[in-house]
Amino acid sequence: MTRMLERAPNLAILYPRALVKRGGGHELPDTRLGLRDVAVERERLTEYHRVCGFGPSDTLPGTYPQVLAFPLAIALMSERAFPFPLPGIVHIGNTITQRRPIAATERLTFEVRTGNLRPHRRGRQFDVVTEARVGDEPVWDSTATYLRRGAGTGAAAPEPGEVLPTTAVWRVPGNVGRRYARASGDRNPIHLHPLTAKLFGFPRAIAHGMWMKARCLAAIEGRLPEAWTAEVRFAKPLLLPSTVDFGVRGRDFSVASGGRPHLTGRAVPAPGNATPHPG
Repeated sequence: MTRMLERAPNLAILYPRALVKRGGGHELPDTRLGLRDVAVERERLTEYHRVCGFGPSDTLPGTYPQVLAFPLAIALMSERAFPFPLPGIVHIGNTITQRRPIAATERLTFEVRTGNLRPHRRGRQFDVVTEARVGDEPVWDSTATYLRRGAGTGAAAPEPGEVLPTTAVWRVPGNVGRRYARASGDRNPIHLHPLTAKLFGFPRAIAHGMWMKARCLAAIEGRLPEAWTAEVRFAKPLLLPSTVDFGVRGRDFSVASGGRPHLTGRAVPAPGNATPHPG
């Protein structure tokens, strides 16, 4: 049963609550959260285009619905029944399927759930699954995989893919975490400032993983069909500021520094629907 919310959860309230929340058991709850008729704020969308490198468009970047649904995911992981506190949870993989282009004027209905709790060599991993519809039409979905660090089990874990030869050098400024936070609403303190990042064990602020994915997809935007699936694995954190090597071969891509990957990924055609509705 999906519990439909009347309004989007407030991340400014949820983050402090999640940071002090204790674990609530050993199993993932079967709770599902939903939100109807989510509209796009054009000003935030424009800033998202700029910080991620997308050109102006009347359709949403394929990563943008994740931004709109993110407060639901944090709300779900902040509930008492969720077994893990938010600190110590690491985003290690993300798969998005865009079934057709989504017009910026269309309203989306989201449903978010967790599942597939399983061993990992560095703890346990689980998925946050998000689905988006326009009316009754499924148009987009994602699976975000998170690691809860802890006692390892010896279970095999997917390794990052190949670091590709450099096709571009990106200079990532120190303020990109704050700019992405303004555009996305994701104000996790590890991304905002060296001092707040140090509280969580990082020497400097780190880039959002979903900023890296969006930046890569923006770089290969012209190679993507209308319906696609893009899967990435996140590796070592990208400290800010940094200079990184971007590599692309076909629709495979990587972000690395010193030969070590920050992200590796691949986009492939996916079964699609039709052209975007006019909204």
